[in-house]
Amino acid sequence: MTPRFPGGPARRGRQVAIVVGVVAAVGAGGWFTGTQMQSPADAAAAHQPPKAGPVTVAVARQKLTATVVAQGTVEFGAPQGISLSGPVGSAGEDESTQRVTKLPAEGQTLTEGSVLMQVSGRPVFVLRGSVPMYRSLGPDSSGEDVRQLQSALRRLGHDPGAVSGNYREGTAAAVGRWYESKGHEPQSPGIADRQQRGDLEAAVSSARLALLELQTGGGDGGDTSPGAGSGEAADLRLRAARQELDRANAALNAFMATYGTKVPAGEVVFLPELPVRVDKVKVKLGGSLEGEVATVTSSDVVVQATVPATDGAALREGMEARIEAADGRQVRGVVSRVGGVDAGRAGDETGAAPGDAGKSGTDGEAAGGEGAAADPAAPVPLEISVPDPGPLRNQSGGVAKVTIEVGASEESVLVVPVAAVRTSTDGKARVQVRRDGRTVTVPVTVGLAAAGLVEVTPGGGALDEGDRVVVGR
Repeated sequence: MTPRFPGGPARRGRQVAIVVGVVAAVGAGGWFTGTQMQSPADAAAAHQPPKAGPVTVAVARQKLTATVVAQGTVEFGAPQGISLSGPVGSAGEDESTQRVTKLPAEGQTLTEGSVLMQVSGRPVFVLRGSVPMYRSLGPDSSGEDVRQLQSALRRLGHDPGAVSGNYREGTAAAVGRWYESKGHEPQSPGIADRQQRGDLEAAVSSARLALLELQTGGGDGGDTSPGAGSGEAADLRLRAARQELDRANAALNAFMATYGTKVPAGEVVFLPELPVRVDKVKVKLGGSLEGEVATVTSSDVVVQATVPATDGAALREGMEARIEAADGRQVRGVVSRVGGVDAGRAGDETGAAPGDAGKSGTDGEAAGGEGAAADPAAPVPLEISVPDPGPLRNQSGGVAKVTIEVGASEESVLVVPVAAVRTSTDGKARVQVRRDGRTVTVPVTVGLAAAGLVEVTPGGGALDEGDRVVVGR
């Protein structure tokens, strides 16, 4: 039976369309709901981690350069402290009462004969010599310190005569000319010395006169000449007078041997190398002399740095370095020392400091030998000299980046990450290569390592650029 719809044909058409739409909507909703619903088993499977597989990296071919990089401090080289060895002026001066009247100038370059400072108006000169000043030098002095004073005077154009190590009239005259050329009075005999000389000369004159009077029959009002029959008493008086004259002459001669122009112990500082640069001043104007008065350095610029022990083992003196200043400009340097201060002096007798020649090796071993061996993992200090410092010259105390090349391949080589190389129990190296879903072991010989990469040469299997090596799972 055909259903009947009230109304006309148009109304009946609209009703049919509504029914069809409702059916379609219900069907679509059911399909969507079905696609979104999962069984508990399906949900668990969907949350399982993916199947594990090896992590691989492609083999590369490139040039390999191994470098050591460190942060360093820009300094001037060979720092050393300066102390005065005694008072300035005459020997009677009390060092504790002397005061600094002119300070050293920081940054000043000292050449041979330069005045470092003034104390109580007296100059303190700098001369080249390996024997430190330890006493006043004057007439009758002799020794290696006198010899190096004479050599310095000759270099300064004040000829002392023979460079003999004996302080004589020629040396005294040269010292006087040198002081006067610098606008200072040489240390000539003072009032006390002149008074003592007068007293000794008067004693000689008195003894000579007494002997003469005895010899000529004067002196005590009687006839005491040898021919007057005075006998034994007269002989005793003559002998005593001659002995007194001898003693007076000996005292005068001993004093005159040291009488003349001198160099006080505090007025000269001998330094092994010149010129030097005043780095730090350690006294104050008007202050007393206690301890070091200044620190001097060479005029050479160096960079001091510290690297881990593993990097230090690869460094050698003479290696070239690239130094980058704070402003980005670069200069070249050379590794001048690896390890402690004593390390750079091993076997270098000329580098020993004055007075160190007589020391046994015990102190040296404690400083750089046994101490370093006791802790092989300790950081390693190094010094890089900078022949042409350029932008670093005025950056003392600043930082600089140091890069030192410790090895490089001559041409492009096969390289893999260090993590890709495995070592078997027999000590042989190998890598694992993934090919066609399989893992193949290839023996290799390792070479230069740098920046997490290592050079490899296949020994018994194929290994080419682009192959995938296993670095993890």
